[in-house]
Amino acid sequence: MSDSDSNLLYQFSFSEGWAGDMSNGVIKLGERATALHGLDGPECGLLSMMRSYDPHDRAHILELFEQAATSSSTFCYSTTIVMGTGQRQPVFCIGESNGLEQKYAGSMIGVFVFPRFKLAPGAHLHSQP
Repeated sequence: MSDSDSNLLYQFSFSEGWAGDMSNGVIKLGERATALHGLDGPECGLLSMMRSYDPHDRAHILELFEQAATSSSTFCYSTTIVMGTGQRQPVFCIGESNGLEQKYAGSMIGVFVFPRFKLAPGAHLHSQP
């Protein structure tokens, strides 16, 4: 990636890594992701993290994490975080799981990409059926 590509990426979005430990179910988010997800601290469970997501997307995202927890794989999703103000923050997540050969072991790592804009209450990135 050239410097101009990096500058464009930074101009339109910011990203932050996350990690999950499947032995205890704890996901550790970065500082900005913690705040945007409306969490009190950086460590949380999957359902706590997903509580802020658009309700229409939760079942699909849960299914992706369940699949990643049963076999080493990569996954991605996009949704919006519904903030207390009613604004909606788009978020993209790319992740992978590995180390699942032993029962109750393994980890996940990934990155959140947050566009540098918020949607008005009730607005969506795509048309709803």
